[in-house]
Amino acid sequence: MQGTIAPSPQSELRTFVESRSGQNVLDCFQCGKCSAGCPANYVMDLGPRRIMRAIQLGLKNEVLGSSTIWLCVSCETCSGRCPAKIEITRVMESLRWLAAAEKSKPAEKDIETFHRVFLSVVERFGRVHELSLAALYNLFSKHLFANIKLMPGMLRRGKIAILPPIVKGASELRNIFHRVKTFEEK
Repeated sequence: MQGTIAPSPQSELRTFVESRSGQNVLDCFQCGKCSAGCPANYVMDLGPRRIMRAIQLGLKNEVLGSSTIWLCVSCETCSGRCPAKIEITRVMESLRWLAAAEKSKPAEKDIETFHRVFLSVVERFGRVHELSLAALYNLFSKHLFANIKLMPGMLRRGKIAILPPIVKGASELRNIFHRVKTFEEK
């Protein structure tokens, strides 16, 4: 039997998220359009709508312990569909930042590792290079040979490339990553 969850609408979680993201979480009236449009909702333990409600109620442990904040791909579909004009991706970013700062344990093992590796690969190459992503994830998650048997077939069918892509504007993207890191250090 689980313990009682005690909501706290006047919470430091909501205050933090609103100040960090610049979004008024209480503007969310739970229409569900964010979750209905989210392409990653099917793999999330809490969808965007439920995350917003949990923040409204001050359920910090449930929010920071969920996989949702790490599975959000920041596509902004939720923000585009929101009738209250809440930029939910900014809310998710603030939650990831808080979870990392407080060293909260996510619902799924190694999901934060995948998130960090994914961003580092995009920063380096300007887009995802699947082979680098898989190799670095296996290294940092300490699953060195996970899915290694799939690689020959994927290479043969052209599903993954050995060499990273050449992307115009990759240096500008690296500058954006650098500015974000500088901002986060403040």
